[in-house]
Amino acid sequence: MAATTPKTKTIPYDGSALLKSRSQMAAYLEAALEDGDPRVVSAALGNIARAQGMSLIAKETGLSRESLYTALSEEGNPRLTTFLKVVHALGINLKAQASL
Repeated sequence: MAATTPKTKTIPYDGSALLKSRSQMAAYLEAALEDGDPRVVSAALGNIARAQGMSLIAKETGLSRESLYTALSEEGNPRLTTFLKVVHALGINLKAQASL
């Protein structure tokens, strides 16, 4: 009888656990925006909102937690108004800069 190898136990990765400061959150969102993929931006904003507390963000934006979880997922497609409300609630400033 062949020996079986022990199974590796895995847990889902949660990027929001690493986001401790607003500067980290802003840098993470900036990198997602530079990527240019709307799915990456939605997922990053969702991770940042979870790091702050989705209930708090829902309260500050006037949106439901459920709609935020849906919109701010990799499969989500938040409206611009939702995106701006969440960014504002997170205390992150966006700025436009001419490309070189």
